[in-house]
This record gives sequence, C-alpha cells and structure tokens, in this order.
Amino acid sequence: MYNYFGRGAEKVSRPARGPRDPSHPGWPESTSFVTLATGKRMRLRPLMSTDGPAWRELRLIDEAWLRPVEPTMSGTWESSHSILGWKGTFKNLRTLALQGTVVPMAIELEGDFVGQVTVGNIQHGSISEAWIGYWVASSFMGQGVATAACSLGTDHAFTRIGLHRLTATFLPHNPASGRVLELSGYREEGFLRKSLHIDGRWQDHHFVAQNVDDYPDSAVDRLIRAGRLLPEK
Repeated sequence: MYNYFGRGAEKVSRPARGPRDPSHPGWPESTSFVTLATGKRMRLRPLMSTDGPAWRELRLIDEAWLRPVEPTMSGTWESSHSILGWKGTFKNLRTLALQGTVVPMAIELEGDFVGQVTVGNIQHGSISEAWIGYWVASSFMGQGVATAACSLGTDHAFTRIGLHRLTATFLPHNPASGRVLELSGYREEGFLRKSLHIDGRWQDHHFVAQNVDDYPDSAVDRLIRAGRLLPEK
C-alpha cells in the first residue's frame, strides 16, 4: 500500500484488506490484479500526483473521443489539461477523497497508467449509494480494459467502500459504454431527459444501477466465468 495524501508514494502499513478507514473507506487502497483475455495484467490503484504527465498526454490525444461524452469544462480542453489544470484536478480529487466523498483510481495495465475509474458522490448511512464513472485511453480500447476496470471498481465500492448501491449513466449515442456497464452487472432503471451538461449542451442519458445483493458473486468472478478474464493462478 502507498500513501497518496501527498506528492510521493510513501509506503504505509495499512493493508488493502482489513478494517475500513472510518473517514474515507476504500481509499487509498489498490484492488487485486486481474488478467485480461490478452494475458495482460491490470488493477486499479489510487490516483497519484505523479500520474499527471500520462493523464495529460492521453487525454490531450483523445480529445475527440472524450470531449463528446464528458461534462462541459469551463475553459478550453487544452487549459483544462495543462500542468496547472492537472494540479487543480488532482488537488480537488485528493480533498474529496480525504473527505470520503470520492474515490479516484488509476487504471494500471502492465504497470502503465491507461485511464481512470472514479466512484463519486459517496453517501453512507441509510442511502449508502454512489455513482461510478470511467475513461480508458483509445489506444487500449477493444482489449477488455474498460469492462475489467468497471467491474473492479464496482467490487471495490461494494466490498471496501461498503456501499449498498451504485448508479451510472451513459449517452444514447454511446452504446459501447452501456455494454461495459451491462457486462459489469448494471441494469437499466430509467431514462433521464437533459440530465447532464455534456460537450456544451444538456443531453439525455440512460440511467443504470446495481445493488450489492443483486448477484451471489462479484463482478470480476462473473467476467472470469464468462471467459472475459482469465482465472488467477
């Protein structure tokens, strides 16, 4: 385990398994590794300040992919992904993570940063709910990375953050994202009209959700059984 509160990655003794942190359960923790059908190994780990260069590079390259499906930014894509833009983004995520309302995680494939999974608007108590979102660099699409990452994030939210329910949305013109969520166990519960401001305008979204007791096993176990992940040795 590593300490992601500051700039570095100093080792700390808190294990990824065991008692949950009372203030920010599930963070900073890494998931177990899984093996894709391609044989590549991946996991989710806490987002670090040192992920900045890779985060900026991949997202600048993939503007044409990402901007049409992500919330509208106040400035230009370039300014939002500048060095200062990254520092502001990371500072905000770190603050929210310390407050226990967000768990920001990097998708790590064969040791490289290739995308991000975020569990946000975390609410405990009688609500016990959050939303999950993700993005994967286009150069790694088609390898099962997004589905594995979404499933890892889902299992982490249920087992380590301790939530009862997760929700997600996807745009009608982005059925691939809907398929990723479906494979991770999410079921459609509704259609939200002009619910989110995406790429400069209010847009409709499909609304999906999953409860912790919907299935007898984990999302990762279901992917292994379906042959989308290889069994761990």
